[in-house]
Amino acid sequence: MAEKMEEHVYIIPLRDARRMPRWKRSNGAIKDIRKYLAKHMKSEDVKLDQGINEKVWSRGSSKPPSKIRVRAMKMEDGQVQAELAPES
Repeated sequence: MAEKMEEHVYIIPLRDARRMPRWKRSNGAIKDIRKYLAKHMKSEDVKLDQGINEKVWSRGSSKPPSKIRVRAMKMEDGQVQAELAPES
């Protein structure tokens, strides 16, 4: 496994998912998380932890959370791994 280069905690707004049809909102929120992390961590290879997926889908496909707190780690090979950050 590659070593960590940098690590950041982001609060990602998911309000743009509200513009999608109700039955696509959680799918859109997952895509928004990937897009946000790709932009801010400057990498196209983004892997999301299962905890992020469970948090977004916890209230079903039509009611994703308005924001989510994520800890992202960029590895030496350029891959970004993201997991749900603990609430503080």
